[in-house]
Amino acid sequence: MQGLPFDISKVEGFEWDKGNLGKNEVKHGVIKDESEQVFLNRPLWIFDDEVHSKSEKRYGALGRTNKGRKLTAFFTVRKNRIRIISIRDQSKKDKKIYQKKEVKQNEKN
Repeated sequence: MQGLPFDISKVEGFEWDKGNLGKNEVKHGVIKDESEQVFLNRPLWIFDDEVHSKSEKRYGALGRTNKGRKLTAFFTVRKNRIRIISIRDQSKKDKKIYQKKEVKQNEKN
């Protein structure tokens, strides 16, 4: 998690409302608990999402759930809370990137 685009230690939780709660379960089969687990487990790779950062700063994240499901999330940070915009299973490309991060993490341990 070296070189994060923001200070994750200041994050106080998640922002959920009818605009983002349930949407990803319907579209991508990802429930709220799995969405939050991605940010609590390691390795976690967070990157700037410059393409979608027109009106507010957005980020992407590659991570995994407690059961090992590998997910890609897109989110913003509002008042020290993560607001997940979209979360889905990792694509083949995302899995390759995440696997490299896992190998690096394991080499450190």
